[in-house]
Amino acid sequence: MAKGKQNKFKSRSSASYKREVKNIELRQGRKEPLIVLSFKDLDRNQGQSFKDWETDKLLALAVRKLHEVCQLTVGQATAQQIIKPYTKVGFPPDSGFTHPKHILPDVTWCSMHIQGKECVIGYFEDNIFNVVFLDKDHEFWICKKK
Repeated sequence: MAKGKQNKFKSRSSASYKREVKNIELRQGRKEPLIVLSFKDLDRNQGQSFKDWETDKLLALAVRKLHEVCQLTVGQATAQQIIKPYTKVGFPPDSGFTHPKHILPDVTWCSMHIQGKECVIGYFEDNIFNVVFLDKDHEFWICKKK
């Protein structure tokens, strides 16, 4: 090996590794954090699976919608009614689902429509949207047609 190549890393200072971070002012100036998703509470015994949604050509739509939601704050997503918190406290009494044992009883349930009646159901914990159910048939909160 040539002598110049052996020492190429020794000649660099730590300052040469610093990179500029663009738009750092926007991130530091934001008062409310963006939505983050969690699937830790996903109930695999109720609703549909990701495989079911993939077969029904809903999974790609859901992932795109979830990606869009992650660009918003909780306040923005609820103000734009992309994610709608249910105003009634507790688990819906006439639901096609049962309250999962691993979810606290006092969470405020929310829905995000993917298209038509297909929904992702979950709840917020700070800025984290915890996905609990994939509800293709709108059975979580059954409402009478007007």
